[in-house]
Amino acid sequence: MRFALAFPDTYEVGMSNLGLRILYHVLNSRAEVAAERVFAPWVDMEAEMRAARIPLFSLETGRPLCDFDVLGFSLAHELSCTNVLNMLDLAGIPVLARERSDEDPLIVAGGHCAFNPEPMAEFIDAFAVGEGEDLALEIADAIKAYRSLGRVRLLHELAGIPGIYVPSLYEVEYEDGRFARLRPNRQGVPDRVRKRVLSDFEDAPYPDSPVVPYIEVIHDRAMVEIARGCTRGCRFCHAGMITRPVRRRSVAKLMEQAENQVRSTGYDELALVSLSSADYDRIGELVGRLVDRFESRRVGVSLPSLRADAECVELVAHIQRVRKTGLTFAPEAGTQRLRDAINKNITEADLLAAVSAALDKGWHRVKLYFMIGLPTETDEDVRAIADLTRAVLALGKRRKTSLTVNLSVACFVPKPHTPFQWRPQNSLEEFGRKLGILQSELREKAVKLGWHDPEAAVVECVLARGDRRVGEAVYRAWKMGAKFDGWDEHFDYSRWLAAFEEAGVDPAFYTTRAREYDEALPWDHIAAGVSKGFLRKQDEMTDRFEADPDCSLSGCKACGLNELPETERDGSLCLEIRKGRGSKMAVAPGRA
Repeated sequence: MRFALAFPDTYEVGMSNLGLRILYHVLNSRAEVAAERVFAPWVDMEAEMRAARIPLFSLETGRPLCDFDVLGFSLAHELSCTNVLNMLDLAGIPVLARERSDEDPLIVAGGHCAFNPEPMAEFIDAFAVGEGEDLALEIADAIKAYRSLGRVRLLHELAGIPGIYVPSLYEVEYEDGRFARLRPNRQGVPDRVRKRVLSDFEDAPYPDSPVVPYIEVIHDRAMVEIARGCTRGCRFCHAGMITRPVRRRSVAKLMEQAENQVRSTGYDELALVSLSSADYDRIGELVGRLVDRFESRRVGVSLPSLRADAECVELVAHIQRVRKTGLTFAPEAGTQRLRDAINKNITEADLLAAVSAALDKGWHRVKLYFMIGLPTETDEDVRAIADLTRAVLALGKRRKTSLTVNLSVACFVPKPHTPFQWRPQNSLEEFGRKLGILQSELREKAVKLGWHDPEAAVVECVLARGDRRVGEAVYRAWKMGAKFDGWDEHFDYSRWLAAFEEAGVDPAFYTTRAREYDEALPWDHIAAGVSKGFLRKQDEMTDRFEADPDCSLSGCKACGLNELPETERDGSLCLEIRKGRGSKMAVAPGRA
């Protein structure tokens, strides 16, 4: 059985993806399965392939993708959607699912975008919703058992696997121009698709000998996944909501995985990966042991995600006895009122203490992440980003130390399955006005201001919150030449506007329009674990500027994960909290 794991971006981006590494390892652990990789060729390579009529092929054996049984796409970001269509077309596979025959590969897609699959429903045969380690093998078993019976029967059998959504087995209904409901069109098909949660995170398959690229990739390092999920509850964060519950690997298991990866790859950097690495309950012990083991081999340890507090800086300073890297903090908002509204539980004092500690440890450059367009934001909040940045610079001046701040500003995109899924996005004009305020406020030479393209954020929002009708716009945008939309040099907003117009799609309907709590949402049939009631409660707290502490510290918030079977919460922090045991969060050596 042949699987092609497809990442709809360049090799340099895709080879940095941990999920791809894991699925490659899991599938190739089966004797009867061969998994290969394929990435989107850059535009010059694609032009040569089309001119020579060379179909898109796998990296390992050069086999055309049309000869595989399954083509599995990782949908990590909405702006990669057109690349999926382009790769299918380049492979000679019908772009529309309804036009494929029994001779074509099964097209499966997973990743974060699968939690609202509707904009891509016309192009994908089946979506894998949730964590894929167990699910990938169950898909393989189903294909082995039923592929000889034809595509229609196979898709029906796949729909019976928890976590699999087959769009062709559902009909969409609209009322007064709005999404109304989605119903199965065959018996035995579930009304809702519940995300898959890995049953045993501690001993789950993990690649000890990942493929090492011949060229440098974006994250060119060994990785160990120390935890999965997040309890911080930032209301804008899609990943933090859909990856719950929190599960953590033991220090002993992580030490074993780290040793195996470093020995087999030769990497000189080891990343401790999770959504909030510093929240790992034994992070101080783990860091200390890893540094002691690998320092003599000149292998550095890195924490990709940090909290803005002095203890985290102390921890990073301990790590970087081998190699010093930059420091990045994400206050997200300029005022405490707005940080409380979005449930970003850090204060200005936390950030300034972190920067002070960084200066004491010899850092002279920090990177700060903020967002504009957040719910309840005012012009005062935007100006406060500049005020907070100047307060950071002042710390360096008081120490008579040169300090540079790289300030990165993102445009807020409300995402499904978050408390802000009902909220409107700022208009393009409003984003531009707020960026203008920032530019006029920040004229210090020591500040390097950069921002994400507001036009790309608008398209991302349409694709994130769209219904099945948006698929027509995706198709037309691709036909007009859209691809690599996540790359500034290739994104063309005018092309998307033309595609929306031709498809009869009004972008504002999906972006600047607020939704009522009782409105049917295109992703309601996907059960992500967090309940609508919990999300609504969190959204209502936003208007009261009311923060809600981390549930690992303050007790269970009844987010809905208690409805999962205990077998799917085995070893999770959620289960500990439900049983009343709580958790101690050791964020640095000697601190609990």
